[in-house]
Amino acid sequence: MAIDPHDFLAVDDQLDADARAVRDTVRSYAAAELEPHVSDWYSAGGLPVEVAKELGKLGVFGMHLTGYGCAGLSATAYGVACRELEAVDSGLRSFVSAHGSLAMSAIHHWGSEEQRATWLPGMATGELIGCFGLTEAEAGSDPGSMRTTAVRHGDTWVINGSKMWITNGTFADVAIIWARATDPGDPDDGRIRGFLVPTDTPGFSATKIERKLSLRASVTAELWLDDVQLPASAALPGARGLSGPLTCLNEARFGILWGAVGAARACYLEALRHCDERSQFGRKLASFQLVQAKLAQMVVAVNSAALNAAHLGRLKDAGMIDPAQISFGKLANVRAAAEVARLARSLLGGAGITLDHTVMRHMNNLETVMTYEGTEEMHLLSIARSVTGISAFR
Repeated sequence: MAIDPHDFLAVDDQLDADARAVRDTVRSYAAAELEPHVSDWYSAGGLPVEVAKELGKLGVFGMHLTGYGCAGLSATAYGVACRELEAVDSGLRSFVSAHGSLAMSAIHHWGSEEQRATWLPGMATGELIGCFGLTEAEAGSDPGSMRTTAVRHGDTWVINGSKMWITNGTFADVAIIWARATDPGDPDDGRIRGFLVPTDTPGFSATKIERKLSLRASVTAELWLDDVQLPASAALPGARGLSGPLTCLNEARFGILWGAVGAARACYLEALRHCDERSQFGRKLASFQLVQAKLAQMVVAVNSAALNAAHLGRLKDAGMIDPAQISFGKLANVRAAAEVARLARSLLGGAGITLDHTVMRHMNNLETVMTYEGTEEMHLLSIARSVTGISAFR
């Protein structure tokens, strides 16, 4: 059998029919509707909101959730969708991830039946967009030190604070805001709780973060909450403590570890095409030993990451995955993708730094992917805690 340069280890042969259908559908849509425009979106510094409804029709929002208009597909199928979107740009996968794996998952896992019925159907179609407000300027890797507060006065919550680096923040219809709650009559007084905040609520505002050099095809915002008043029903009843937001982050990290495979694959394939088409010293670039060595390194990295993602997908679908294993996947696959992007950029030479090619855009994006949803350092410590039994976080 001839080896497929696109899938050297035939990893996709392990996918079931649903996951293969998702792969083909998302890949076809991405090639026709996203790839021709993404460099312009990256250059302009934002993603058109209209893309949301098209992605909703595609069924990728909350596709791993059940009910309320969600597809109810496997974790692996969702991972494949993330892979195909990030093969175009990390900003596209980030848009879907923040909306589906963070905001929708928070409502689905921790919300009341009324909250689910009110918000999830519209979010599944892309008619309503969500964002997830956890990170603060002074509370990134240590969300437990957040300063945003929610104080209960009778049947009303009053929220004050700010959130930083929030994907979709300027055009979201609803924000999931995590705050330290003060409710003297509640046994969980003082713990972190989540709140559904419609973004047209008085006192809520969002400012786009400009001058980014990475993840530019994704809108990132700072959120402000100034005496935002909400009814008691705005609190997510099932979320008490940091386990609430961290559960959602694990969902997003799972999509990231798959998405990184797509970014790596895209860089490798562009380098392979370039080296086959370009000649120097009277020979194809692909014929030189040093070039072949770099291409082989990329093949190993891309396919190792793909195997990693596929295995973790099987564990997640079986209900047997541990958060530290997701940390392993996110750390390893983003590192692999960043190295592939660097090698690919070197093979394209000067052409590799322009938006006429994908590699520098992916390379810049991966610098952000490496940091968000948990920095490398946090994932290293999570893995080490699992093997030593000793926490080094504090």
